[in-house]
Amino acid sequence: MQTEKEDQQKKSTEEKSLGARVKRYGQVGTTMAGLAARLAGERYFGLKIDRADHAAQLTQALGNLKGPLMKVGQILATIPEAVPSEYATELQQLQSDAPPMRWNFVRRRMKAELGADWESKFKSFEQDAAAAASLGQVHRAVTLDGQDIACKLQYPDMQSAIEADLHQLKIIFSIYERYDSSIKTEHIHAELSERLYEELDYKREATHTKLYAHMLEDEAHVYVPDVIDDLSTGRLLCSTWLTGEKILNYTDAPQEQRNTLAMNMFRAWYVPLYYYGVIHGDPHLGNYTVRADDSINLLDFGCVRVFPASFVGGVIDLYHALMEDDIPRAVHAYETWGFENLTKDHIETLNIWAKFLYGPIMDDKIRPIGEVTNGVYGREIAEEVHKKLRALSRDKGGVAVPREFVFMDRAALGLGSVFLHLKAEINWYRVFNELIQDFDVKKLDKRQKDTLKKFKLA
Repeated sequence: MQTEKEDQQKKSTEEKSLGARVKRYGQVGTTMAGLAARLAGERYFGLKIDRADHAAQLTQALGNLKGPLMKVGQILATIPEAVPSEYATELQQLQSDAPPMRWNFVRRRMKAELGADWESKFKSFEQDAAAAASLGQVHRAVTLDGQDIACKLQYPDMQSAIEADLHQLKIIFSIYERYDSSIKTEHIHAELSERLYEELDYKREATHTKLYAHMLEDEAHVYVPDVIDDLSTGRLLCSTWLTGEKILNYTDAPQEQRNTLAMNMFRAWYVPLYYYGVIHGDPHLGNYTVRADDSINLLDFGCVRVFPASFVGGVIDLYHALMEDDIPRAVHAYETWGFENLTKDHIETLNIWAKFLYGPIMDDKIRPIGEVTNGVYGREIAEEVHKKLRALSRDKGGVAVPREFVFMDRAALGLGSVFLHLKAEINWYRVFNELIQDFDVKKLDKRQKDTLKKFKLA
């Protein structure tokens, strides 16, 4: 039985958590209500605002809140017509500019994870954060045996933050659907919820890091950090420090070097997908750096998605269907992904989006990945597809986006944006076909099951 002291401690913890959630709801509601009010005023009452200035203010407000709402902002940027292009461009910058915790907070958090003598477990620990993101921040440190490491420390009470932000996202999605029934967001919300809660578990991320080191061990130009288990907990992840520069520093490098970087990025993301059915679902600019020899450091494995072998088979089936104009095979691929009740018109409309995504690997020639306008890769073609789906929805109902598709799509667009920044020109057709030439669904299924079992992820 619980003692009276334990009951009081539990009650105190619950009250603190409830208080954090109430405060979070207020902050989130005020921030997003401000966006809605400004846009409604402009749309319905003809009030003019400086969109660029207001977008910058909104981005700063979201960044100051920390937590998953910054990712919500990025998601809003990818939903066609949800926000004007000025907002989409600004919201893309979230997550890389989050203000860090101060040193006093850091010390308390480190004490909670490693005990009162935590500082004695390091030769040195830098007070200033080397990087700050949505759920935590990274400090550079040196172990007692002289190894340079990165210590990712989770912000306090992120559980409450996620609960508040996901609730707000659900409201935003429901309001959005009232105005536009062409896309159903229930599965999108469910997928994002599951992934965000997983990101709170740094022990799981440590396992994902080890999984990626295994999957990419034969890739000479992709590096994954080693986890320091003795200094890691469920909310603190310590791993070897990998030195590298931001990839945007190479946008004016010689063409051959930019092509090399693009190829290394391609291998880092798609070897795990087609060989193991696993994808890194967060390809933003802070999650990879460039080494002196143009190899890639791949970082941050909190957002990892494992796909059934059949789903990956559907990705390849759709490619062949588009290449051969095979409509029945395209229908089979979409159904394999989880799309349901698709009409001929739905298929033709979805194929517009598919041909955009697959376009670079359908031409047997050296070419750039595409082009971008208004700051968001794929936004214009997505808006075209969205409008067509909206017209169809009036008579034939909306289209529910399968959960598995959410991060697959996000990764494809995220990487495409990187290739555009690099202005890479590669024969993507040959690169892709070499990657899948020995693909077999049954072999992938066995390899995946064996690997996940090895890392206790099955």
